[in-house]
Amino acid sequence: MAIQLKMPALSPTMEEGTLAKWLVKKGDKIEPGDIIAEIETDKATMEFESIDEGVIADIAIDAGTEGVKVGTVIATLAEEGEDADAVASAPASAPAAKEVAEKPAETPAKEAAPASAAAPAKAAPAASGDRVIASPLARRIAAERNVDLTAISGSGPRGRIVKADVVGAESTGKPAAAPAASAPAPAAVAAQDFGIPHTVEKLSMMRKTIARRLTESKQQVPHIYLTVDIRLDALLKLRAELNDSLASSGVKLSVNDLLIKALARSLIAVPSCNVQFAGDQLLSFSRADISVAVSIPAGLITPIVVDAGDKTVSKISTEMKDLATRARDGKLQPHEFQGGTASLSNMGMYGIKQFEAVINPPQGMIMAIGAGEKRPYVIDDSLQIASVMSATGSFDHRAIDGADGAQLMQVFKDLIEKPMGLLA
Repeated sequence: MAIQLKMPALSPTMEEGTLAKWLVKKGDKIEPGDIIAEIETDKATMEFESIDEGVIADIAIDAGTEGVKVGTVIATLAEEGEDADAVASAPASAPAAKEVAEKPAETPAKEAAPASAAAPAKAAPAASGDRVIASPLARRIAAERNVDLTAISGSGPRGRIVKADVVGAESTGKPAAAPAASAPAPAAVAAQDFGIPHTVEKLSMMRKTIARRLTESKQQVPHIYLTVDIRLDALLKLRAELNDSLASSGVKLSVNDLLIKALARSLIAVPSCNVQFAGDQLLSFSRADISVAVSIPAGLITPIVVDAGDKTVSKISTEMKDLATRARDGKLQPHEFQGGTASLSNMGMYGIKQFEAVINPPQGMIMAIGAGEKRPYVIDDSLQIASVMSATGSFDHRAIDGADGAQLMQVFKDLIEKPMGLLA
């Protein structure tokens, strides 16, 4: 019997993706574990591994096709003994590839908008006692907003309730019209080249997501910025001593490794900043998972050092090197870059003295690190020259008061200027 290969959900929140590249062609024999395609999500390009064996009888979705819904048939396998040509010519039970390829171009407000008229008709709300079919993201949003899923009609495959169905629902569970997008994304702005020679590059899903999420963050999250100057001499001395003692094990600590540890320890010491705003709720975390901004060719990704406060700096260093390498190679798994309780972004290596980073929703804060440089600095009531850096915390003022943010910045500064506390 022919086997239909469907667009996989490569993360709990994935609803569609781009079929970036086929690694097989019609007629190829594949086995379980073979990598057959590369799927581009809004976060990364990931490999699609087959769990079946057979011969590729038909490829339904061309490479480069965007907006392929999870569950869409993308290829068909002929099992042993089957005629691949006969399988390929058999009528498809799933939507044709042509329908996916010819769907209207994605609009910037698509995620917040209801299903289009071309989408399948919504299923009726689930009857009492029936199992409600909903995506994990839709269930989480419904729980946060006190929305009754049984009263919502799903617009996803087989009546599945997705995020867009929940967003417009009232707290009583009665479906309401989805709100209009808060503002058009940059893609909606009409291009004006004024006759200047230029090239045009189509945005990747990652770049579209970065544009949308950062726009939403600046529009919806009231940022408060707090900056401190921090003397680095003691930290640099400790780093040199640790690297000397770790040389035989092949571990070389970076300043960033120590800053990750310092931020995690600060969040544990000031738990009022290790929080997340969630509508009418405030999530308070008992551990500090630090998302670290890493620049990759496609944009920016934030791999996570889990429970960084309880890890040694050598462990953080080893993990961070592995995460950064796999991030640049597009090999991170969703759980390695989705989540985190706070972020750290270091642009010191580019000579940036000070900057204000945009909060990565739904996190409550991000620490922006500038370059360490020799500056005049008052030490023991006398003006001296010291290695100093500026650090700026961006805080979600809905969840974190200015005084709490100031306390975290003070703890962060103290830990760096008296770094032996990072080893305790």
